[in-house]
Amino acid sequence: MTNGKSVILDVSGWLRLFDDGSVDRTWTGPPEVKFVAESVPPHDDFIDGVAVRDLVIDRESGLRVRIYLPEVKCSGGEKLPVVVHFHGGGFCISEADWFMYYHTYTDVVKSAEAICVSVYLRRAPEHRLPAAVDDGFSALRWLQSVALGHEIEPWIIENADFNRVFLIGDSSGGNLVHSVAALAGEADLSPVKLAGGIPIHPGFVRSERSKSEIENPQSPFLTLDMVDKFLSLALPEGSTKDHPITCPMGANAQPLESLNLPPFLLCIAEKDLIIDTEMEYYEAMKAANKEVEILMSKGMGHSFYLNKIALKMDPETAAASDHLFAGIARFIKQH
Repeated sequence: MTNGKSVILDVSGWLRLFDDGSVDRTWTGPPEVKFVAESVPPHDDFIDGVAVRDLVIDRESGLRVRIYLPEVKCSGGEKLPVVVHFHGGGFCISEADWFMYYHTYTDVVKSAEAICVSVYLRRAPEHRLPAAVDDGFSALRWLQSVALGHEIEPWIIENADFNRVFLIGDSSGGNLVHSVAALAGEADLSPVKLAGGIPIHPGFVRSERSKSEIENPQSPFLTLDMVDKFLSLALPEGSTKDHPITCPMGANAQPLESLNLPPFLLCIAEKDLIIDTEMEYYEAMKAANKEVEILMSKGMGHSFYLNKIALKMDPETAAASDHLFAGIARFIKQH
């Protein structure tokens, strides 16, 4: 009981839902890891080679993005690719300004020499899916407006190559990479061109437990409790995990053959709880003759690269993270 309210659902220390419908996302797990979920303020000045800006891109809805601009000198009039980022959190927690994303995507923009536009996604249960998908697609529409001169954002106008726009997402954000790319394939976004999609450890699951969900170790970034409870809060009322957003390779989804998708780099981790269903997605994409390659992180678990403590304390985790983001940078530079 808290202030006369009763907790009716608690998700692994990350979220509590009360009987009046209110939500508390205060971290209640080990205090030594709380910093990964703390907000990092923007800074227009370059710090360690990156400047960061927050702005509202839709005044009506209040939708915001965070822009990461690397301190890169482009030669011969060349401009930088744009990476549109969707944060993870089971569609229910986390924010674009959290330290773990700041730490990760400042490194990404430097290694890939790209601009990152990270979307402050609406979260469930206040905003069930497809709200986050709509936010992701709105970010692409905003980029189109900037490219056409209808919106003014100097960092984007002066530095962005609108012919090389990529989607990248962590965990549930990886689901959004697929869903938003599918929407983009049916839309006229010119002069913006979607050049690639990079789902990292996407939350692709199905109603029936996979072998890896049963046998692989759980981690602070993904437990079966989180999978089940977050999706119960996030999916449309009455839906199961076989919903197209969580199971795009399943019978309820639009056939992959019919989708106009860009090349994909599917990043997976050997010990991820949901690696089996991620591989089902990969096999379905290959069977549909889609351009998709795998980047495997050996011996690692779900979203390991976001764990700042492990990156600092464990050389193997640090090396695997370096390998992952070198592969992502390579993919971006090749497309």
